[in-house]
Parts: sequence; structure tokens; C-alpha cells
Amino acid sequence: MKKSSLCFFLLIPISFSLAYSQTSLISNVHILSMENDQILENQSVLIRDGQIESIIPMDQAKNVEASQVFDGQGSYLFPGLAEFHSHIPVAQQGNTQLQEEAMWLYLANGILRVRGMIGHISHLSLKERIESGELDGPRLFLSGPSFSGSTVTSAEQAIQIVKAEKAAGYDHLKLHPGLEMDEFLAIAKTAKELDIPFGGHVSLDVGLEASLNNGYKSIEHMDGYIEAMVPDYSRVLDPKLAGPFTMLLVEEADIDKLPELVDMTLETGAWIAPTLTLFDRYFGSTPAEEYRNIPEMKYMSEDQVQSWINAKTPLERSGVLTEENVQPYLEFRNLLFMTLHQAGVPVLMSSDSPQVFNVPGFSIHHEIALMSQAGMSNYEILKTGSVNPARYFDQEGEWGVIKEGASADFVLVKNNPLKDLNTLKEPFVVVMKGKVYTRNELKKQLDTIESNHKRE
Repeated sequence: MKKSSLCFFLLIPISFSLAYSQTSLISNVHILSMENDQILENQSVLIRDGQIESIIPMDQAKNVEASQVFDGQGSYLFPGLAEFHSHIPVAQQGNTQLQEEAMWLYLANGILRVRGMIGHISHLSLKERIESGELDGPRLFLSGPSFSGSTVTSAEQAIQIVKAEKAAGYDHLKLHPGLEMDEFLAIAKTAKELDIPFGGHVSLDVGLEASLNNGYKSIEHMDGYIEAMVPDYSRVLDPKLAGPFTMLLVEEADIDKLPELVDMTLETGAWIAPTLTLFDRYFGSTPAEEYRNIPEMKYMSEDQVQSWINAKTPLERSGVLTEENVQPYLEFRNLLFMTLHQAGVPVLMSSDSPQVFNVPGFSIHHEIALMSQAGMSNYEILKTGSVNPARYFDQEGEWGVIKEGASADFVLVKNNPLKDLNTLKEPFVVVMKGKVYTRNELKKQLDTIESNHKRE
């Protein structure tokens, strides 16, 4: 038996491809399987051909034959995290650099599953390259180009777009605002006939109730709930009165209507993707300029960061993003988030990256901190990024858990994440479909991305 040791703190520059006709043993780890909230102490994980073959107590692992043996040094092993509301970069004239950088940014942060929510044909080839092993990256689930008031011109045209996106191989449909009721109903009916999930924003002409009752699988940003609680809906329709995402009318929302909306969400089986960090950063009261030089911005181009500043600055100048407006709105969103969660509405880990001041991978850790501050337990937070995404796509048990037969997708961290969420920020080993990346390999990729966007 050939043995090697992963020295997490010396950062050995190496990654190991173990996905094909090889066995490997990750020994001396404590496992959080995510099948429950218990830690399996002093275990080893045997990987064969990219799958978990068995989980073995340490005192029995010495007799296991494996091509490679790696010492986990008492670290904690769990299924990694998800970003289930992303905007994967588009390849520009065949240039895939930004796409490939985003994939490394996710991996380096322990993000092993990504749902793209504004699709492009170049995303399909990206997914194919990752699945074939040509390119390193997380597990991708792709929405097609979005349906909105600017892309949909009639119900008949919408039907054809749904059929085209299904035929192209997209996994999901994304709806943006501006759809009329007949267009929305045509999309919903066709999507259900073709068995492709759909969700997104809630168009004002459609409303939350119709969205839920006609098959929305995920409500992105928890959109539509505040609007549905404002007694005078005509005020919601006036953007000057309502502000972005109805921020300025939050104090008019009738909280007594929330239980009915929660029951409707449960009855229709919808999920929520909260994207708390998007609202904290994009629509929060912290000035845009303060985000320019925060550490993770070095992985974004100067033009990208400036475009984010340009997106937020007009809202600041208009007086919308004062603390007086923002604080009650964010507090209400936290109340909405926890009410839905505690009632049993399933949650998807999501941060809307790359989006205004949300850098791929890094923004998930901001999302986690905000979920924790809102009152969600560590275990429930971890579920939103592991077992929940697999269940969303009806692949429960295939990934997102540590169990025999599941894909060997997991992360090793120093401390117990049930007690220390900050440990998730520094994965020192990532395993994706049996391929092992040490912290040194991940840091090397981060350094390359930083040099690609070096400021003058």
C-alpha cells in the first residue's frame, strides 16, 4: 500500500487525479455526513473511481488496500457548499478566461455545486468540459437565457423558447420581471409538460399567488412576498413609491397576511433562494466606494468593480439607501426568511455571484454569516448548501452527503463547522469527483487570478 501525507499547513503544491480506475483512502478524519447532525469521529473514507466506496473506522482502516493514502490529520470532512443563484460569466468571442476563473474561485472556497441563473450557450460547453474532466470546476446546473418583459413578446413565442431551452439541454428556466399573465401561464404550462423546473423573480402583473399556484419551484430573493402583503397593490406598481424590491413600502406590509403566504408556499412545494448578501451589499447603506478595496475584489477586474460601484451609486445619490430606509427593510427580510424556514419551506444556499460586490465563492461565506445572524442554526445552514440542492434536482443521495455510493465531493476543514462557521472560509483540501486539491494548489490558482487583474 502506497502512503502519502497531505500536509495542510506546509501547502504542498500538488493535486491528485483519482477519478479513474484508482482507489484512495482519506484517513484520520471526523465526518459530518449531513444525513444527520452527528459527527462520526476517527474515520477513513475509501474512494474508488470518483465515488465513496466505504466509510471505515480508523482502527480498521490499516488493513485497507488503496493506491494512495492521505492523512487527514484530525480534520473535519463534510460535503462542501453550494451557490444556487449564480451568474456564470459568458465566454466573450470564445475567450473562456472569466468562466474558468469563476470555477476556481468557487472550488477554492469549498463551493462544489453551482446553479447558473442567467444562461448562455457558452455555459453548456463549460459544463461539458467540466463533466468530461477537461476543466476543473464544481457540479453545474444551468438555467437558460431568462424570460422577461424584454425577451418575451407573446405567449406563443414564450412556448417556443421553453421548448428550445429544454432541447438545448438546460436544467432549469429563469424568469425575470415584466412578464404578463398570459405569457407566464404559457411558460408554466409548457415547462410542466416538458418536466423542466422553473422559477425566479415574481412579475408584478403575475404576483406571488399565481406564481406559486402555477408551479414556481424556487422564489429567488424571496421576491413577491412583501408585495403580496402591501394592502394597496397600486403603490407596489409605482417604482418611485416602491423603490428597489419594494424597499420603501416595507412598513406598509401587513404582517397578518404572512401565515397565509407561508401555508401557500408549503402547499405548492416551492423553495426559496434568499440571497441575503445581495441585499446587504447592493441595497444596504454601506457606501459603494467602501467595497472597492475589500480583499476579495482583487480577484475581479477593475472594470467589473467599477461597474458595480456605478450600479449602486445612483441609488445612494437618490437618497434611497439611507440607513433609515435600509435597516427596517433588512430586518423585515430576516423576519421573512426565518418565518419561512421555521415553517419548513426548504432553503437553497445562494448569494447571487458574481453580482454587485459579491465575488464568486467568497460571497457564500457572507451569505452564511447573514443566515447565522438571522437565527438559522449551523446545521440548517449547511443543509442549504448540501442535501437541499441535491433534493432540489431530485438527486438526493447521489451527492451532497457523505455515504457509500455517493460521489466523492467533499471538503476538509480544520474545525467542526457545527461549532465554527468561520472554518468554512479556509478549506485546505477539496475533493471533487475523487480529484484531490490541496490548499497550495487552490492558492496557486487564486494567485494567478489576482495577477490576471492586477491594478495599475
